[in-house]
Amino acid sequence: MDDDDDTAAPLTDASPNPNWFLRARLKTRQLLLLIALDDERNIHRAAEVLCMTQPAASKQLKDLEDMLDVKLFERQPRGMTPTLYGETMIRHARMALTSLSAAHEDIVALKHGLSGQVEVGVIMTPAMGLLPRAIARIKQQAPRLRIGVHMESSKVLLDMLQRGSLDFMIGRILEGDTAGGLHYEELAVEPVCAVARVDHPLVKADNLKLAELAALPWVLPPPGSVLRHRWELMFRRAALDPPADVVDTTALLLITALLQHTDALHVMPVEVARYYASLKVLAILPIELPCHMDAFGIITREGHLMSPGARQLLHEVRLVARDLY
Repeated sequence: MDDDDDTAAPLTDASPNPNWFLRARLKTRQLLLLIALDDERNIHRAAEVLCMTQPAASKQLKDLEDMLDVKLFERQPRGMTPTLYGETMIRHARMALTSLSAAHEDIVALKHGLSGQVEVGVIMTPAMGLLPRAIARIKQQAPRLRIGVHMESSKVLLDMLQRGSLDFMIGRILEGDTAGGLHYEELAVEPVCAVARVDHPLVKADNLKLAELAALPWVLPPPGSVLRHRWELMFRRAALDPPADVVDTTALLLITALLQHTDALHVMPVEVARYYASLKVLAILPIELPCHMDAFGIITREGHLMSPGARQLLHEVRLVARDLY
């Protein structure tokens, strides 16, 4: 972008040029003017916001329309409304200026040691082992780096990532999910197991069979969830009816409390179960379930330039994943 006053020749439609703004001598002030016009919908008020005269603002807009050879705003008696071309340029102007602002923040962060804010989304299994280890490693190098962690379902996290609320996420892309513009880097599959209270009669059982589990009560994810579907399918494939005595919940505090006071069982990812077993809160039953969740991985937005802090945290996640999986 150029802040000279030279007027550029209009662009032709001959072929797309990724650096068209260099030839057109696009000015930062013109981007600011587009945003001000979108906010104010009035050339006089937009000029005041930018401390410009109205004639200067009008010339800046006309020069931009001339170089693009399109009308960006419809002039109306009571204001201005962006055309389809205008809405497109406004959206990209906001993105460009946001990126420049982020660049300044990154430079300041690097000058003062790695700092700033990183937002990462994670599903339950990598939240128990992978991400905490990665955070511990980066905090040794950059104690001032602020890290926000959001633990949700993959579907919720994907929406946050696509809206720009997350720098990256660790989760899965399921069939039917909108994954346009995303990059997926697989890390590991997610086997599951059956758990119960530590003194449950089946904890020390020999040669435990799936049929024995079918006769017991269960605490499960709600119907419609992927894990619930896989759990029911496991019994049907073994020619067994899925247990009918079921409590539906995803609240871990309630799940552990119910397991402590009943003979109920619960199904959860093996890595999560091992964590609770290490704390003597739950025990893993001695049976290998023919059931697993789809693989999970690192998901990022294609073309998104991460901050130095986010890039470093992602680097640590990859290093830890290499050791774990």
